[in-house]
Amino acid sequence: MKREDYISWDEYFMGIAMLAARRSKDPNTQVGACIVSQDNIILSTGYNGMPKGCSDDEYPWEREGAETKYPYVVHAELNAILNAHGRSLQGSRLFVALFPCNECAKAIIQSGVKEVLYLSDKYADSMATLASKRMLQSAGVKFTQLRPRLHSITLDFVPEEERAAAK
Repeated sequence: MKREDYISWDEYFMGIAMLAARRSKDPNTQVGACIVSQDNIILSTGYNGMPKGCSDDEYPWEREGAETKYPYVVHAELNAILNAHGRSLQGSRLFVALFPCNECAKAIIQSGVKEVLYLSDKYADSMATLASKRMLQSAGVKFTQLRPRLHSITLDFVPEEERAAAK
C-alpha cells in the first residue's frame, strides 16, 4: 500500500521556492522563486540578492538611510527568469514567497509565465502591487494565493544509517 502523507506538487514547488529563499543574504526579507514547466519539471529557481559578481559584503543591506539595498538587489522572480538562461518559460508556473512587484510582473509577462502562485501578499495595498496585479490580469497571467494544507516541512540531513543507530 502506498504512503498517503506525501506532499502535493504545489507544496513541493513552494517548498523549493522557500528553500531557495534561505540562500538570500538579506537580513530583513528572504524571498525565493521556482519556475515549473507544464509537466511539473523545475526550469529555474532564484532568490533575492546582489547581481552575480557584486559582493554581498560591499553593497548595503539597509532599508532606510542614505544608501539602501533597493537600487542593487535583484528580486527572486527576476533572478529565476534570468537563471533560466534563455530556456523557454512559455506556459510555465512561478511559485514565489511574496507577491511580485510591478517590475517583476513585467518580466513575468514578457517571459511567458502563465500562472503565479504566491504565499504572502503583505504589500497588497501598495501602488507597486496594485500595478502588478493590473498588468498580470491584462496579460492573462493567473495569480493565486497558495494555501497549503501543511504549515511547515522539516528537512532532515542525518544519514539513514545514523538515524537507525540512534533508535
